[in-house]
Amino acid sequence: HYRDKIKGYMDRAEQIKARVIQLKEDGKYHEQIKIAEDATGYSYEALFKPYISSVLQEVWVEDPYIRHIHQLYKINKRFCLFHLSTRSHLLTTQDERTTASRAALMDEIKQSLSAWGMTLDVEYSSTIHDREIRFDNGWIIKIGRGLDYFKRHKGRFSVGYCDYDLRHCQETTVDIFHTKHTKTL
Repeated sequence: HYRDKIKGYMDRAEQIKARVIQLKEDGKYHEQIKIAEDATGYSYEALFKPYISSVLQEVWVEDPYIRHIHQLYKINKRFCLFHLSTRSHLLTTQDERTTASRAALMDEIKQSLSAWGMTLDVEYSSTIHDREIRFDNGWIIKIGRGLDYFKRHKGRFSVGYCDYDLRHCQETTVDIFHTKHTKTL
């Protein structure tokens, strides 16, 4: 009796899995991930890997709040290097207090990525507010806090300093959907 029940549950799980795969392929898929305060296991790789395919060539990141060193570090080390084969575009805002120093740091990031055959284009806008990541394979990821949803580490030797799967997060919501399933006005 129990084997029959378990087999029934396993068969149903396989049907659901096949349906989700089909919905993803059709672009009719929406997932909302709620990251709780102090949760772990939400590195960029954990969130984005299911939506990055071998045909991915370009990524557009819109985040108006890339202003501080730790945010630039996350763009370079954690996000761009996660998918080396792509060309990345960053749209952010200008910060009058750090414009010259940030430009120098952006140039350093561009040169470093260039050595790996990757390009980072940076543009500035004074009007953007929302945060969005778009892949050229059609996937769109909206993170309420942008790429800066990790909490500050407690020290250079603390767990999570280097491994963002172990880093505590701030509460945020992540929406993932495909352009085939959106309406343009």
